[in-house]
Amino acid sequence: MLGVMSLTREAMLYTGVGDGRVECGVCSRRCVISPGKLGFCRTRENRDGKLYTLIYGLVSSVSADPIEKKPLYHFMPGSLSYSLGTVGCNFRCLHCQNYTVSQMRHDEVRTFELSPEDAVSRALETGCRSMAFTYNEPTIWFEYTYDTARLAHDSGLANVYVTNGYITEEALKTIAPYLDALSFDIKAFSDDFYKNICHARLAPVLDTALLGKELGMHIEVVNLIIPTLNDSTDEIREFVEWIKDNLGADTPLHFTCFYPYYKLNDLPQTPFNTLEEAYRIAKDAGMEYVYIGNVPDTEQNNTYCPSCGRELIKRYGFHVVENRITPDGKCPECGTRIKVKE
Repeated sequence: MLGVMSLTREAMLYTGVGDGRVECGVCSRRCVISPGKLGFCRTRENRDGKLYTLIYGLVSSVSADPIEKKPLYHFMPGSLSYSLGTVGCNFRCLHCQNYTVSQMRHDEVRTFELSPEDAVSRALETGCRSMAFTYNEPTIWFEYTYDTARLAHDSGLANVYVTNGYITEEALKTIAPYLDALSFDIKAFSDDFYKNICHARLAPVLDTALLGKELGMHIEVVNLIIPTLNDSTDEIREFVEWIKDNLGADTPLHFTCFYPYYKLNDLPQTPFNTLEEAYRIAKDAGMEYVYIGNVPDTEQNNTYCPSCGRELIKRYGFHVVENRITPDGKCPECGTRIKVKE
């Protein structure tokens, strides 16, 4: 116990189901929680028939990050995003890179209190153009992210969820007027992977991606390729085809490198040729903006015109070195309109 403060507040989007139990409507698990018990995320508690969030305003991590770190390459490129995270998650990923906050209870992690008003004020003071809710799954922080996102929009800031996609339809529609972009993690194109590695299911994730597109959000998809678990060419090809057919060929797609960590530290790092093969499969399928990430600087970290191949945005790591896209959003070489939100 680290003596942190638990800032509780009655939750949004829950219903009573009898005998004092409540059903949480924020996450696709839809936990039915008995009095005195916690939901799967361990951040939402039933107190005498009312559901409370235990993490409202509790921040474990904060940073003014390049938006490219989310990763978002086609949303306000080269800008800073005021990035906030809390504690807990609705997944139990065996390879989680942030398990020291995501897999802990709120009273096991050192946090500090930050009101929505102060968060927005700090974002503006640091020159950020957006707020990003990240580092752990923002869905379980719904009440705080909702309140902060509303204030941010009123102040001219955009809002980003870096998400596993396990949010309910009603929750996403509730925050949609204030949520501009999703860095969307589709961890594999296999329900077995989701069940065995993440303790979740694939279908709700895909449903959220479709709904996000329907609601007009900017979406970039991230796929961490893990050797022996989700790296088969057949799975990658099926995954790419689904993205193209359902989200569009102009959806930015990031294949990222796995490093041994947490409970999967017995697996090797993703070979670069595997990432290159995924990149080739996606390009051959007609995907227009494909990237390789989590590796030292590569040509596949840059943005190219899908028509003429001209290099448009050159990056070094997460930093934009040069942006050649014209002010009206076109390739200067051939005039093709580039999917990018400035």
